[in-house]
Amino acid sequence: QLSLMESGGGSVQAGGSLRLSCIGSGGTFSRYCVGWFRQTPGKEAEGLAAIDNDGSTYVVDSVKGRFSISRDDEKNSLYLQLNTLKPEDNATYHCAANCRFHDCRGDSCGDIKFAYWGRGTQVTVSS
Repeated sequence: QLSLMESGGGSVQAGGSLRLSCIGSGGTFSRYCVGWFRQTPGKEAEGLAAIDNDGSTYVVDSVKGRFSISRDDEKNSLYLQLNTLKPEDNATYHCAANCRFHDCRGDSCGDIKFAYWGRGTQVTVSS
């Protein structure tokens, strides 16, 4: 399975943007459905977005319009663009692989879950 390593987290003010990056190694990155989820202490993991090996993208309803996902298979890399950040976006963001989709209508999904993930990168949004 892939080994995944995230970067790009940090501290921003509300309304700001961040771009998270993830590099996969140890497997053929282009074959995998990959994505992102976030987690805060005491809460369940929240799937955010995924991109399949054919380039199809899926974003959960709660962040649609603010977050977008992309990949560069030549660089074994995955990205998550976070725009119009809010304090409630404070979390550890994880890059993940092997997607499972729930309640999707077109490119919008109620939930996205993953089989394995990296250690995460922290995003802190101040008001």
